[in-house]
Amino acid sequence: MYLVLVIITIILCVLLGLIVLIQNPKGGGLASNFSGSSQLMGVQKTGDFLEKGTWVLAISIMVLSLIINVSVKGGAQKSTDPQEMEMIKKASKPSATPSAAPLTAPATTPAPAPKK
Repeated sequence: MYLVLVIITIILCVLLGLIVLIQNPKGGGLASNFSGSSQLMGVQKTGDFLEKGTWVLAISIMVLSLIINVSVKGGAQKSTDPQEMEMIKKASKPSATPSAAPLTAPATTPAPAPKK
């Protein structure tokens, strides 16, 4: 199931990239090439189709990525090695004795007065 969702998402990403590349940022794009023949075929605005297609693909990619995230059984795998578990326990516990001396403010000496 996970692999199918990933493949569908990759296909949708490629389609979204192609639709975005077809569009012209100034409103021309595919719509400007077929402006004369679009009325003959009955399609009035190709730009609206590309814009709606972009929105549909973007939203479906977002939804699929959320579904993939929920469907994957995540989390860290538990180790069965007792030595490794002991090392993790030692590393996660703070040590009882402080390893460094407590921090104190450095002593400051007053600066000599400027000579006149």
